[in-house]
Amino acid sequence: MTGPTQRPLLFLDVDGPLIPFGAAPGRYPDGNPGVGSNPLLARINPMHGPRLMALSCDLVWATTWMEDANECIAPLLGLPQLPVVTWPEPSDIDEQDERKGMHWKTRALVGWAAGRSFAWVDDEITDIDRKWVCAHHSAPSLLHCVDPRQGLGDPDYAALHEWLHRIGGTPSSLDAR
Repeated sequence: MTGPTQRPLLFLDVDGPLIPFGAAPGRYPDGNPGVGSNPLLARINPMHGPRLMALSCDLVWATTWMEDANECIAPLLGLPQLPVVTWPEPSDIDEQDERKGMHWKTRALVGWAAGRSFAWVDDEITDIDRKWVCAHHSAPSLLHCVDPRQGLGDPDYAALHEWLHRIGGTPSSLDAR
């Protein structure tokens, strides 16, 4: 179980989970003032912010948006500035992992977690990633694949709540919607 000062981490991807590829381009224009020149930002449901903040975990951007996630995405969701995973330069081992079907983020996230429990929400997670994390990370982990056409939805939040409850990270209430 994760101690009180070591809440589980939630590694959060942007493209797919927060910006669904199947969403109408202007789906939330009124809820996201200041989407600026990037029309993809109008696809972000502003209710993700309160729902993510209601989870008893520490949110971390795990996206190629990197610091732009704090500048562009966080304000639209009402999120504070979050830590950002800095991706290492590609290496020969990354190329080997890719040939085996492992996501290029997997090793970096396990390293960033440094033994802490974590959930990873992305749209490109496979069973190969799950097996690798299971073999190389001793703390509880949830690698949750989101349908990129829909983005994060009620079933995804339910899975996160259930996992956090199971590892002792949150009450079982799902009222944060």
